[in-house]
Amino acid sequence: MLPIRTILHPTDFSEQAQHAFAAACSLARDHGSRVVVLYVRAPATVAYGELGPIVPDPVWTPADVKAALAALHLPDPGVEAEYRVSEGEPAAEIIRLARELGANLIAMGTHGRSGLGRILLGSVAEAVLRRAPCPVLTLRAPFCVGAPGAAAPAEEPVPV
Repeated sequence: MLPIRTILHPTDFSEQAQHAFAAACSLARDHGSRVVVLYVRAPATVAYGELGPIVPDPVWTPADVKAALAALHLPDPGVEAEYRVSEGEPAAEIIRLARELGANLIAMGTHGRSGLGRILLGSVAEAVLRRAPCPVLTLRAPFCVGAPGAAAPAEEPVPV
């Protein structure tokens, strides 16, 4: 297995990002890694479609970002975390910081947009997956061991 020393966790503070943060912290605990949490302030844009304006996710003020970062609680006190904020196009900033840090893994949430929303707003996760200098773990829902619907262990073969 490749060593995981630095995990980059880009966040938009969504529910999906919270699931990815929990996974990043679990991996950091298990591998003795550090987690670098990144929030990217993207320029506000509005796209127009057949049904009218499609407004992107809300733009956070610096005070909102500071409060949201302070509210992120590490589930394990042994995990080392660093918090960063940058401005620009989110995928490009994530890729830039992953290279700068020499990140071994990017753990991020994905909204799973499709159709017109994906075309007009783009997919940050997809852009990161295509250009990342390291493996990328994307999560849309929590990863729970023994969750309902999880595959059951195979049954013992019946002797003939």
